[in-house]
Amino acid sequence: MTTCFGYTRVSTAKQGEGVSLEVQKEEITRYAEKHGLTISRWFEEKETAAKSGRPVFNAIMRDLNNHKADGLIVHKIDRSARNFRDWARIGELSDQGVAIHFVTESLDFQSRGGRLTADIQAVIASDYIRNLREEAKKGLRGRLKQGLYPFRAPIGYLDQGRGKAKIPDPEKAPLIQEMFDLYRTGNHGIRSLHAEMSTRGLRNHSGGVLSRHGIETILSNPFYTGIIRIKETGDTYDGIHEPLISTSLFQRVQEMKAGKCGKKTTRHMHTYRGLFKCGLCSLAMIAERQKGHVYYRCHTPDCPTKGIREETIEQAALAEFDRSTIRPKPFAELVEVLEAWKVGRQDQHDEAASLKMQLGKLEARLDTLMDALIEGLIDKEAYSRKKAGLNFDIRRIKESQKDSAGIEAEQIYLEKFLELVKNLAPLYQIANSEEKRLFVSLATSNRTVVSKSVYFEPSNWLGAAQSILADPVGAPCRPTSRTSPDTLLRQLDTLAETLREPTVKELVAQLSDIMGRYNGTEK
Repeated sequence: MTTCFGYTRVSTAKQGEGVSLEVQKEEITRYAEKHGLTISRWFEEKETAAKSGRPVFNAIMRDLNNHKADGLIVHKIDRSARNFRDWARIGELSDQGVAIHFVTESLDFQSRGGRLTADIQAVIASDYIRNLREEAKKGLRGRLKQGLYPFRAPIGYLDQGRGKAKIPDPEKAPLIQEMFDLYRTGNHGIRSLHAEMSTRGLRNHSGGVLSRHGIETILSNPFYTGIIRIKETGDTYDGIHEPLISTSLFQRVQEMKAGKCGKKTTRHMHTYRGLFKCGLCSLAMIAERQKGHVYYRCHTPDCPTKGIREETIEQAALAEFDRSTIRPKPFAELVEVLEAWKVGRQDQHDEAASLKMQLGKLEARLDTLMDALIEGLIDKEAYSRKKAGLNFDIRRIKESQKDSAGIEAEQIYLEKFLELVKNLAPLYQIANSEEKRLFVSLATSNRTVVSKSVYFEPSNWLGAAQSILADPVGAPCRPTSRTSPDTLLRQLDTLAETLREPTVKELVAQLSDIMGRYNGTEK
């Protein structure tokens, strides 16, 4: 009696839910009965044969090598193997005397001609997989170039089906945003952030608690900024999905993860930790709590700078921000100058209107050109040549329109920024500890302590704003500004250039949130 193993296979578990496995088993059974073979054991697998390493297939090879059956019956050649390595293992079994049977192929695997025919079909099956893989990759690249992510949505987004962009998950997206904000503060490492987000209810796709590796993966994924990055190749694409966080926030988090922004965890969350250095020995001032107060101390032996209370630093920062305060009348004068500054850029608005008109004319010419082709007035070659020239002009004008739109947005942003900065001191007063830390970090530089005195310089953007907003220190309020309109116009140009810095945009977003609380407090 000749005993054989019966082997059935489909490529995926989803295919296994159908009738394919049952049909294979029925036909193998009929084949065995017809040829007087006995099925001693059935093997079923739901794995692709394109790659080697299938666990069930490996078990069959092992048992046949140990002579636990006389042969193997498979429905078709491509059910047994679609790669040369596994096909070679089947050939080695045949060389050892193991009978190999294929139900649908009428060939004698033991003969030279039958073996050659089987080898050719195996090569065709392998080539089919290679071609299928290339076509699949081509399709994926096409989706990526369209800005679509053709894989499962990352945590915080939801799938909408093929050909559609991912959309924010109404439950998880806010938690993802909170995660990035929490890590940016410097108060959390991956371990403590994992515990915090578990408490807040962030879960993985299957509803389980996210692992620490999952937290780190999210923090490293630029998908949340609108950029698609393929990890295996490193290629990036502009996604059309809605971003959850800003690019500047993502970059700051990456710097912190790389250890470029100081500690990721700290035992005591003192407000100005790590921001100040001793002005005499240039070493960091260490924050300590003693007798109910926080002191920042220089630990260098024999250094005259022994320590300074946190309240002193806070008052010094408030005095610096208070320089941005301006009375209503001088601010009204500034608003007039700002209007003049905007009028001075009127030619840019005129240019935008002109670009819009030019674009409309070009698009109309493109439609006329299409009509001429349809009516046979021009040949296809002439049409293609003229169309390419028009498309080039249209693209050039659209790029110019983007620049013009950016200038208009810059003017609106400047107005908002000046309104916020003139209230910088009162906003700083009502800010919480972490917001005050962010203020000092982004608005000042060269922060030092010498003996009992605090020194720092305003950042470029704050210095530019102070030169426009603030009265001279100690000077009486004058009916007219001491700064000439021409000088103010030049200063506004300088400030507009400075406002493009990512750190300024980050602070303005923070100021806007606090401004809402400030307005509520005033009422």
